[in-house]
This record gives sequence, C-alpha cells and structure tokens, in this order.
Amino acid sequence: MQTEKEKMLRGELYNATDPQLTAERHKARDLLQQYNNTAAGNTDLRSFLLQELLGKCSKGLQIEPPFFCDYGYNITIGENVFFNFNCVVLDVMPVTIGNNVLFGPNVQLYTVTHPLNWQERASGLESGKPIYIGSHVWIGGGVIVCPGVTIGERSVIGAGSVVTRDIPADVFAAGNPCRVIRDLSTEKRILTV
Repeated sequence: MQTEKEKMLRGELYNATDPQLTAERHKARDLLQQYNNTAAGNTDLRSFLLQELLGKCSKGLQIEPPFFCDYGYNITIGENVFFNFNCVVLDVMPVTIGNNVLFGPNVQLYTVTHPLNWQERASGLESGKPIYIGSHVWIGGGVIVCPGVTIGERSVIGAGSVVTRDIPADVFAAGNPCRVIRDLSTEKRILTV
C-alpha cells in the first residue's frame, strides 16, 4: 500500500494531514523559524540551517529572510541564486531552479493544487505539479508561479505577474495571466567581465 508521501511525490491525490507529512512540515517550519530569526551576519548558522532544510546548499545561495516552504527537500537550487525578502515555495512536488536565478521580494512558487470538483476538494485531498525555472532567469517582485509551469532559460518575468503556463527561453513576459511581451534573443547582449 502506498504512503501518502509516495502519492504526493507521484503527483497523485494525497492527504496532506497524514502524520508523516505533518511531522515533516513541522520540522521544516522549525528550521525556517530559526533561519528567519538569525542575525544578518550569522552566515555560518544560516548556511547550516539551509543545509538541514534543503539537504544541499549550493555555492552562492542567498536567501533573505523571511523565507517559507512546505518541506525543503523537494527544492533543488543551482549556483548563485538569490531570493529577496518574503518568498514562498510550496514544494509538495519538485521545484528545480537553475544557476544565476534572481527572485524579487514576495515571489511565490506553488506546486500544490486542489481538485476542481468540490466534493473531492471537500475531502481534503490535494495534489501537485512540479515547477522548473531555467538558468539566468529573473523573476520580478510579487510574481506567482502556478503548478506545473516551466520558465525557460534567460527569461524575465515582470513584477506582479501570475504565471499560469510555460514561458519559453529568452523572452520578457508579464501580466495576469503572464504572456510573452517581447523576444530577448534578438536584442544586443552586453557582456561584462
């Protein structure tokens, strides 16, 4: 028989009030409370807490507190990633973030979703869909990324956008719902050393 965690990780309907999942969320909340209350200069403690939460702390990871997530272990982060203040990652499914990604303040990444049928929803069951964010992406402040979305490499998402579907690489996209505004691949690139 499958556990509720196994169902969750497969993207199937599962019961989030399962004791194992509840305990894992409580552990993450305890680590986050400690992290969010650390002094700005206490980088060793912050690194240790992120390591405990995420399982791996990549080079150049910077997360400004407060930061919130469900489990932590479903978040994979590349090198040189920056989260500004008050970001939320609901990671019931994998959230994969490439290298050199910037998140503005109040960005929210939601992998969790609920049934559209009210009777299923009333039963307390939920499911999730993974999120993938490519390398060199910039996500502006207040952006919401919905379940199952992929954002292609080098794209920019304008502040306040609600990303409900995949965004290709090398574009500027914005709005609610978020849509491609312009192609960045044809613009002259300025390289700095």
